[in-house]
Amino acid sequence: MNAPLTVTNQAPAERKYGTSIQIPKAAEIVSASLRNQIIRGEIVTGQSLPSESVLMQQFGISRPTLREAVRILESEHLVTVRRGARGGAVVHEPSSDLAARHAALVLQFRGATLADIYQAREIFEPACVRMVAEKCTQEHIELLRAVLENEQLGEQEVHDLSKKVGFHRTLVQLSGNQTLILISDLLRDIMLKAAVKEHQLSVDHGSALKQHAEVIGLLEHHEGEAAQELWSKHLKRTTERVLKQLGGSTTVLDVLS
Repeated sequence: MNAPLTVTNQAPAERKYGTSIQIPKAAEIVSASLRNQIIRGEIVTGQSLPSESVLMQQFGISRPTLREAVRILESEHLVTVRRGARGGAVVHEPSSDLAARHAALVLQFRGATLADIYQAREIFEPACVRMVAEKCTQEHIELLRAVLENEQLGEQEVHDLSKKVGFHRTLVQLSGNQTLILISDLLRDIMLKAAVKEHQLSVDHGSALKQHAEVIGLLEHHEGEAAQELWSKHLKRTTERVLKQLGGSTTVLDVLS
């Protein structure tokens, strides 16, 4: 392990100032370089990293150091290592799954409740709906109608929230705000995992389908304020119903065990 490097400057008045600098390990530097290439799209999803011999020569490192760097990327779900003659490290696009798992851990540690999650959604989703209304195109409307049709096919699936949540996710995605999209994905994953643990959960599909159809109509006519108000009321009713089934606002998140 590399020892910390301490840089010390001494002032004339015998006062010492020091800053401890942690020098990154070679494997961390290599993984950071490869990670940047993946994120920038220089190494395409589904493509394999160059062979070990090529990477060892490129970075001037040993095989153990390179394998440690690849393990770092594997822990971040950016690559999957395949064994055998045709093996190698296959690249994956960054996913919200790992971020959701860590976010859930932090929320658990802080004693977050299911109410926290649903109330957060009540804050940003209506704003996203208004953003969609301002720039809604016929293509967007057709996409939402297709998602709504998919929901209708799953109306009788009591325990399946994926179709219902899919409409919410589509609305947020159409806002075009990547930060809100990521937050939505994180919260959606946590909500679904919490719901899966509760075998008694039921969904009022009829009411949800009606609200989803109504918001599409408002979006089509660019009625942003009305669409935002409708969606806010819809989310509040959904939150009340779901939290009642999942244990109310005092239930601490426990989605990982």
